[in-house]
Amino acid sequence: MPDLLLELFSEEIPARMQAKAADDLRRMVTDKLVAEGLVYEGAKAFATPRRLTLTVHGIPARQSDLKEERKGPRVGGPDAAIAGFLKATGLASLDEAKIQRDPKKGDFYIALIEKPGRATLDVLADMLPVIIRTFPWPKSMRWGEHSARPGALQWVRPLHAIVATFGMETEEPEVVQFAVDGIAAGQTTYGHRFMAPAAIGVRRFEDYEAKLIEAKVVLDPERRKDAILTDAKQLAFAQGFELVEDQVLLEEVAGLVEWPVVLMGSFDKEFLSIPSEVIRATIRNNQKCFVVRSPEGLPAASGGRGDTLAPKFILTANIEASDDGKAIVAGNERVIRARLSDAKFFYETDLKTKLEDRLPKFGGIVFHEKLGTQGERIKRIERLAAEIAPLVGADVEKAARAARLAKADLLTEVVGEFPELQGLMGKYYALAQGEDASVAAASEEHYKPQGPADRVPTDPVSVAVALADKIDTLVGFWAIDEKPTGSKDPYALRRAALGVIRIVLDRRIKVSLREVVEHHFKNSFDPRKIDVSTQSDLLMSFFEDRLKVQLREQKARHDLVDAALSSGSLVEGHPLVSIVDRVEALGKFLDTDDGKNLLAGTKRAANILRIEEKKDGKTYDGAPNAALYHLDEEKALAQAIDEVKREAAAAVSKENYAAAMSAIAKLRPVVDAFFDKVKVNDDDAEVRENRLRLLNEIRAATRTVADFSQIQD
Repeated sequence: MPDLLLELFSEEIPARMQAKAADDLRRMVTDKLVAEGLVYEGAKAFATPRRLTLTVHGIPARQSDLKEERKGPRVGGPDAAIAGFLKATGLASLDEAKIQRDPKKGDFYIALIEKPGRATLDVLADMLPVIIRTFPWPKSMRWGEHSARPGALQWVRPLHAIVATFGMETEEPEVVQFAVDGIAAGQTTYGHRFMAPAAIGVRRFEDYEAKLIEAKVVLDPERRKDAILTDAKQLAFAQGFELVEDQVLLEEVAGLVEWPVVLMGSFDKEFLSIPSEVIRATIRNNQKCFVVRSPEGLPAASGGRGDTLAPKFILTANIEASDDGKAIVAGNERVIRARLSDAKFFYETDLKTKLEDRLPKFGGIVFHEKLGTQGERIKRIERLAAEIAPLVGADVEKAARAARLAKADLLTEVVGEFPELQGLMGKYYALAQGEDASVAAASEEHYKPQGPADRVPTDPVSVAVALADKIDTLVGFWAIDEKPTGSKDPYALRRAALGVIRIVLDRRIKVSLREVVEHHFKNSFDPRKIDVSTQSDLLMSFFEDRLKVQLREQKARHDLVDAALSSGSLVEGHPLVSIVDRVEALGKFLDTDDGKNLLAGTKRAANILRIEEKKDGKTYDGAPNAALYHLDEEKALAQAIDEVKREAAAAVSKENYAAAMSAIAKLRPVVDAFFDKVKVNDDDAEVRENRLRLLNEIRAATRTVADFSQIQD
């Protein structure tokens, strides 16, 4: 079947937009093809700095013919209804209609409409201009003599040419005949801007991609990334260095070039006196260059901080220069030298002012109009960190000191220039001014984890400050009713809650999150203006939702999570660790025969209770009367329940949930025997009620660990 080749050739497309633009082009074209009844075999889109390209193969040459029967009015019906039927179906008269016999409802007119399918070439000619005109660029522009006209094309950068061909692999393809703003589709594209700028005639994708390679254009961004990474590694290795890989930078650089050429430059060794992260950020952000590590024995960034960098960098040019890239390297070296001079000045200037001396400025910086200044927030975090410290095994004074200094680097010159280095620079400045190592580490680690792939802090002082920072954020925004809604979460509160959960679980901190949150509400906000209990309930429910998300990502069964929460929730003050331990123990128990059979028995008891309670209009939650036990199976069950309740409760109090599960497993044989020998709905009303109360005791005994009614079979 025929294939489509589409290329939109323009001025420079920003690297950050290329991947999404390629995907949008593929999606828009293929969705429209399917909507037109043209099901294709495969499609792939590509982007370079100057072109978006799409190839779709296996498209039918034309649409299928459409045959449709349309039911009309009853024979002998109103003239207006018949006239409307003829007009809607395009029939000249009722003679062209068929009559459908229906003895019950009467005879109806039927129109048989046949709509011949269109040639795919014509369908493409109609749809592609619309897709081009409605393409969803984040930002677009108009240009040239057509720009002032109503409806002028808007594109990310000036669009210069369109390639659109369609045809069989074994035949000469046809050009899809359309034009957009005076740009007619054809078979002509252009190669590399400098090395092969001449026009190129193309036919189909294989021929097109091969001719672009000849014209110094690598179409596939994955191939460009592979080439850059491979060449950069080899160049670094050949000079005795190791490339510091950077996937994000690699993606960006691959979007800046059509013909990648990797070169190495150098900078003065004197700049190695500043932290390696500052060097890397300077070179990366300003010149989109990679840095390299230095083997042992060569000059490197001092102090053992971060990567041991060499005074070299690797750049990616977009041309094979006649001087082997010497001028390009020299130009980059001049810019990097100037930028590193600035960075060195910023760093050395920052070292002259102690972190604590910067704190008064926070008093004039608003954190949020309803939550006060950054200075006020720092005091709240400092107080909370000191309160959390004993709970996580941290030194109280160090935790308070770390919280006091943790945000100070936000006012430094280096962080002002490179915001991504916040925290890290605070650690360096704290060490330089003689702060305790744990206090310094907390400046960097209190922001962690910032995502699912980020590590959690491990030093107890860092843990205390990280929890205090995140909990203060959550409590504050809950207090002013700025909660996440739907997909909107402008203050990253979901991430903060997940951060708290990950830290607590990773470090197995067995504290009541409810108590910590409620205490911070009371200490930080006027209780006359906020209902502390209600807001704590709401925040704990939010934590439970985030916990469910976290556990689902770890492949935990949602019903087991619900069952564990029903027997001991965050809202009720139970520790996070205890809930997760319950889920794990419950899962292991239900994998055993005892677990599976007991689950079946408890569900049977719950179902009987639910039916009888609904029928009788009352609950059976009172204690059974032992004098009404007539059968040995009743007595055995009652005795087993009493024993299991005591054992399970004792095990739960020690947070030994495996032992609690072992205890309730003892119910299995007596529950089985009860249902085998005992008629619950006895003819004697008193006996019946007593046996229903005994069933409720089964439910109560298992709820010591989890609500088994929440568990799916």
